[in-house]
Amino acid sequence: MKTNFSLSDFDFTLPPVLIAQHPPAQRSGSRLLDGRAAAAVDRQFTDLPGLLKPGDLLVFNDTKVVKARLFGQKVSGGRLELLIERVLSPDADSGHEVAAHMKVSKKPLPGAVMQMDGGFTATLLGRWPNADGLLYRFRLSSDPYALMATYGHVPLPPYIQRHSGGAITHTDSQDDEARYQTVFAKHPGAVAAPTAALHFDEAVLAQ
Repeated sequence: MKTNFSLSDFDFTLPPVLIAQHPPAQRSGSRLLDGRAAAAVDRQFTDLPGLLKPGDLLVFNDTKVVKARLFGQKVSGGRLELLIERVLSPDADSGHEVAAHMKVSKKPLPGAVMQMDGGFTATLLGRWPNADGLLYRFRLSSDPYALMATYGHVPLPPYIQRHSGGAITHTDSQDDEARYQTVFAKHPGAVAAPTAALHFDEAVLAQ
């Protein structure tokens, strides 16, 4: 039995054509792999209620995805994308600070002021929570929650892309806004949907 592993042991080829870019027309119309027997059985997600037994426990995550993707540009003109992971201080007195992932060709230096789409600014304060942190701390020029609600975009995973005229677009569709959200989402704050729960619709829940 192998006991020593490296990251390369987990590499595998996944052709882009096999990555679904849109959900099935019906939420519960996805496939479900039943691995309880010696041989796996292909099922539909609608089969799930019939597979559950008395005493089984389902835990539902009712957080609601917020439009946490913001776009803008550096002083040099280069485009950048921020994915706000958490709001550190929402009010003006404490600085409208957020912790975010930053996607940009060349990282700006602390103190740089980015002009964001919508007319507001984001000032880079440094890494978060410390100099070795993976996130960056920004001060926004207004209430982060209001800015996300007005100018933010649905935080679809990076492997899901939308195109218009052959180019990648960040315009949100009504379908993306509705389907990248569970039917029981209540409490805003998530920057990624609990993907396993996206397949539940009202009909399945009723069972």
